[in-house]
Amino acid sequence: MGAMTSQQRISHRIGSIAESATLAVDAKAKALKAAGRPVIGFGAGEPDFPTPDYIVAAAIEACRDPKWHRYTPAGGLPELKEAIAVKTLRDSGYQISASQVLVTNGGKQALYNAFAALLDPGDEALLPAPYWTTYPESIRLAGGVPVDIMTDETSGYRVTIDQLEAALTPRTKLLVFVSPSNPTGAVYSPAEVEAIGRWALAKGIWVVTDEIYEHLVYGDAEFASMPTLVPELAERCVVVNGVAKTYAMTGWRVGWIAGPADVVKAATNLQSHATSNVANVSQVAALAAVSGDLTAVAEMRTAFDRRRQAIAEILDAIDGVTCPLPEGAFYVYPSVKGVLGRTIRGRLADSSAELAAIILDEAEVAVVPGEAFGTPGYLRLSYALGDDDLREGATRIANLLGQAQ
Repeated sequence: MGAMTSQQRISHRIGSIAESATLAVDAKAKALKAAGRPVIGFGAGEPDFPTPDYIVAAAIEACRDPKWHRYTPAGGLPELKEAIAVKTLRDSGYQISASQVLVTNGGKQALYNAFAALLDPGDEALLPAPYWTTYPESIRLAGGVPVDIMTDETSGYRVTIDQLEAALTPRTKLLVFVSPSNPTGAVYSPAEVEAIGRWALAKGIWVVTDEIYEHLVYGDAEFASMPTLVPELAERCVVVNGVAKTYAMTGWRVGWIAGPADVVKAATNLQSHATSNVANVSQVAALAAVSGDLTAVAEMRTAFDRRRQAIAEILDAIDGVTCPLPEGAFYVYPSVKGVLGRTIRGRLADSSAELAAIILDEAEVAVVPGEAFGTPGYLRLSYALGDDDLREGATRIANLLGQAQ
């Protein structure tokens, strides 16, 4: 037999998955920085703040306690699940019991578990774009078919009922709903959240709603939880959340899903075979986080609010760039369509992917191109980095694009 091709060696299901573009950009930026290059990275979405001391202290104590050196229930520590239920009622007004919670290895596993529990092969999932890179891949892994619904800066990157209606087919099983949004920073008003929830209820489809950025809203924007505004939808709604963004705990890997008990039980069965319990030390740290107050996130939100205004102002002033002021999360999502087709330092910027490569090579600034989020012609920049680096990086981009011919 001849040598197998890589296509034959790797299963079609896994071979067709693209790597995380945001993590790839972050890894390249860190590698260049390690090589001594003055790279400023706007790639990864993680707060630049340390995890609060009281959370770290709880983890250190847990390390020393032998009871945490053993297996614990696959679905999460009972005390953490109870605390998550209490926190959910406190923060979003959604009343759930501990039996409706599954603790997962970060938000990504929460999403996969939810999609795997709900989707059969060929089931369609409505996915407003721009979308976070993991959603379509996770849907496909679960056997589903992502159905992109395009939005742009003219609508504030928010999908309308008419668009949802137009995308609905007999195969539609669920809607992925995200507010505040990664990658755009868009926040739906409570009235919009309720209207979309009532539409989903009337159509008999599920909603998987990602609330990981619930506490990061600015100005007049207001976070609203769909199952709270539309209680009748609770039996067809799965909420995804975690400690990563609120408490600067991206590396601790603790997320969760909350939803109907039968879905949570099915997802827990899956997790019992996939990973079993989340690391106990991380769970104890998460317990300290969700049981505590929101002082840490309030301080971060103040810094993010200042940074979003600074970066949006610099980028929006660039000829050919339109940068809406985001209302939530910690990303700007400028349109660079007015720059495409120009030549920058001898290189043709014929796509946002090529433009991102030029910006990295020529300005030593890492950004993620819109292709990664289903909408070419845009860039995503996380402003979860120090104020000085943020201004320096945005100014480098402005200076570089100012040379475009």
